[in-house]
Amino acid sequence: MAKAISADDQIFDLRLARSAPDLFPMLEALYGARPDYAGFRDRLVRALRRGWADRPDDLKRLDLRRDLEPDWFQRPGMAGYVFYIDRFTGSLRGVLDKLDYLEDLGITYVHLMPCLKPRPGDSDGGYSVMDYRRINPAFGTMADFEAVSRALRDRGMSLCIDLVLNHTAKEHAWAKKAAKGDAAYQDYYLMFDTPDMPRLYEQTLVEVFPDTAPGNFTHYPAIGKWVWTTFNEHQWDLNWANPAVFLEIVEVMLFLANKGVDVLRLDAVAFMWKRMGTRCQSEPEVHMLLQALRACSRIASAAVLHLEEAIVAPAEMLPYLGRGRHDGREGNLAYHNSLMVQFWSALATRDVRLMTHVLGTHFPDRLTNATYATYIRCHDDIGWAVTDEDAAAVGVSGHGHRAFLSGFYEGTFPGTFAKGALFQVNQATGDKRISGSFASLAGLETAVDEAGRDLAVQRILLGHALIAAWSGIPLIYMGDELALTNDYGYLDDPDHAHDSRWIHRPRMDWALAEARQGADTPPARVFRGTKTILARRRATGALHAGHPLRVVSSGNPAVLAFQRVAPTGTVLGLFNFTEGWQSLPEAWARALGAGRLHDALSDAPVTPHHGQIALPPYARVWLT
Repeated sequence: MAKAISADDQIFDLRLARSAPDLFPMLEALYGARPDYAGFRDRLVRALRRGWADRPDDLKRLDLRRDLEPDWFQRPGMAGYVFYIDRFTGSLRGVLDKLDYLEDLGITYVHLMPCLKPRPGDSDGGYSVMDYRRINPAFGTMADFEAVSRALRDRGMSLCIDLVLNHTAKEHAWAKKAAKGDAAYQDYYLMFDTPDMPRLYEQTLVEVFPDTAPGNFTHYPAIGKWVWTTFNEHQWDLNWANPAVFLEIVEVMLFLANKGVDVLRLDAVAFMWKRMGTRCQSEPEVHMLLQALRACSRIASAAVLHLEEAIVAPAEMLPYLGRGRHDGREGNLAYHNSLMVQFWSALATRDVRLMTHVLGTHFPDRLTNATYATYIRCHDDIGWAVTDEDAAAVGVSGHGHRAFLSGFYEGTFPGTFAKGALFQVNQATGDKRISGSFASLAGLETAVDEAGRDLAVQRILLGHALIAAWSGIPLIYMGDELALTNDYGYLDDPDHAHDSRWIHRPRMDWALAEARQGADTPPARVFRGTKTILARRRATGALHAGHPLRVVSSGNPAVLAFQRVAPTGTVLGLFNFTEGWQSLPEAWARALGAGRLHDALSDAPVTPHHGQIALPPYARVWLT
């Protein structure tokens, strides 16, 4: 008599059948010519089945709920908060004590910055991982991590963590075995016996950190190898052409998913595949790998999303959200770097024409099974990703504009309100990258009177209202909701002094946070304003990420305009990027669908004057 198949096994088989067309054609294209492919495929299916069998029952129910509600992450109730654990509360257990604060702000998505066990000493901010299955002991234990994930889930909050795919720390167990001469583990990395091949690759590679980590290879005389190290000497690039690496990472993904992770932020994905004669970035095989990894999650942990970190130009970034053969099958989320860059560009120039051109020309009005992670500042530096072609389209010099933005936000350009810090300089092009907190770049640090402080507050709230109205999940980086300014204390820390990005990674000021309710200070005003923005976002159904977003010309170079087109009606986003009053024709707004002339952000009517809609300095309006 045949053994009855359990309900769990039936669900797994159904999910495997559903995702098989997304998985196996990719694997066959990548690894099918290898003699060990059949055995690899069987081992992968067994690993997926084990991952599903080990999945806790409450997470299996979450899988089912999100299968039935596949747009859950596109809904306007989603709002993210991102922080370094040690800078926020010091420990994972400390996070539990601050969930009321996050809930008060309106957060439903929490990104714990790198928390897996890093190498000792310099670990690139935690991105040099030596053990994917252990928590950084400075923050706590895996039991503490699971307690945080359960507490978040109980409050309807999703948990995001970083999973570095391009490299491991040289102290990782795989790398240690490779260094001892184990040929199987040497094939996990890209290792060469002579410098000949590295020199050939170097002819077309770019340097990611030319000031601190020049070149892309490191010679280790003790082991007689040249190792591919794109980012830092202590970060060894993985060899994704080896299917054993794919299988190892899938098992890691399922392990973390079963600990309660909702979103895997896949770090440095653009660099995963190497090809001679190219930059070794965003090669076609990268997208095959990412589609296959996504399919593995859908089979054994269907509740989990993939956020793909690729800070590149729009044409190169959009495929990470699935284009062409990968449409709807690759990443669920990717960072909208262009929105951030164009916000700062328009704020400095008081002119939205470049912003309108870039955002209206290079991005589709909607995505399939995916959306953006929108942000104004993050843990990293700002690179002025403005192409010469886009600059020329609005009559400016690309090189000149990038130089202007660097000077403006470093704080050296005459008349600037910003105060930032230089991060790195590309000596070949002269392009510079800038560090700085949201509040300091927006002018709060340099403000000398109440009027200046008020303008800085308005610029901050303009940014938060923009990312909340755009398609995607808005991300608030720790401290931006309290207008924390630059932290120059990093210069006194030998581990941080060489890296100006620590200027915008301050420690949380809990005294300011406690005073947020009744005070009339810039931090309190920014907190209350941000909280209101997120609350009004939740109440505005047209901001669902599945609804089209169409950038339109306002006819006024000071005002950005875009439509969110929903079956229930259009929301017309209007954003004044200047310190002065601006106006737009009432008839123009009505023609674009804002017939009620009601501001969904302030939840108040908008009264025209002599046929014109008046916009105060740094106004942000969600007109219905």
